[in-house]
Amino acid sequence: MHPHVHIDLTGKRALVTGSSQGIGLAIATGLARAGASVVLTGRDPGRLEAAAAGIDGEVTTVAGDVVSDEGTAALLAAVPDVDVLVNNLGIFGAQPALEITDDEWRPYFETNVLTAVRLTRAYLPGMRDRGWGRVQYIASDSAVVVPAEMIHYGMSKTALLAVSRGFAKEAAGSGVTVNSVIAGPTHTGGVEDFVRSLVGDELAWDEAQHEFMRLHRPQSLLQRLIEPEEIANMCVYLASPLASATTGGALRVDGGYVDAILP
Repeated sequence: MHPHVHIDLTGKRALVTGSSQGIGLAIATGLARAGASVVLTGRDPGRLEAAAAGIDGEVTTVAGDVVSDEGTAALLAAVPDVDVLVNNLGIFGAQPALEITDDEWRPYFETNVLTAVRLTRAYLPGMRDRGWGRVQYIASDSAVVVPAEMIHYGMSKTALLAVSRGFAKEAAGSGVTVNSVIAGPTHTGGVEDFVRSLVGDELAWDEAQHEFMRLHRPQSLLQRLIEPEEIANMCVYLASPLASATTGGALRVDGGYVDAILP
């Protein structure tokens, strides 16, 4: 975050799902830097503890699979209220469209969409009662420009845009804002593996990244992968009092990938 933009989240508790690595960890780190008390979630206790150790601030971890009813119940028991909810948890992968089975479609909806709906349903009423809160959904350029090899993933991210807009209406006039963030192709460990699956292991990383963008994401105006911290900057802003008039939106941190002026 730019040093001349003062964001103070002292006294606020923020929960970021899927936050042991990648974009989720970058968001949690940025929120903690702004003064928020941060809750990290994920399935692997060891990875969560390692992630928490790298954050300077008040951090707690809750290990469990929030895709399941049991995992969600455990999280809600440990963390009954939050001021900021960032629904970041998601899965992705490539598969020829006509080869995606019903059993492969379901986890994309259950993980990427239904988990976010369930947590919003749990935490939004408390935010509304207190007259302040922030709910965010980490969507993707794939929500708008659906890749032919990832239509199950694209579907889930398009659904998040509808979910976000709908819950923003539910929160109207309450002091709670609800937004989605359209993240473009981002440099994470999982994306490195994905890039390699498409362009091979022979090239050095910089060359592989360039080849991936040239062949598979030529619409990008940035012409490079986005760093997780660049996504986090938008999320920290949206979590702050500075973004009090921004709600019901789909804000792009996509490197100009989506060829449209709006959103």
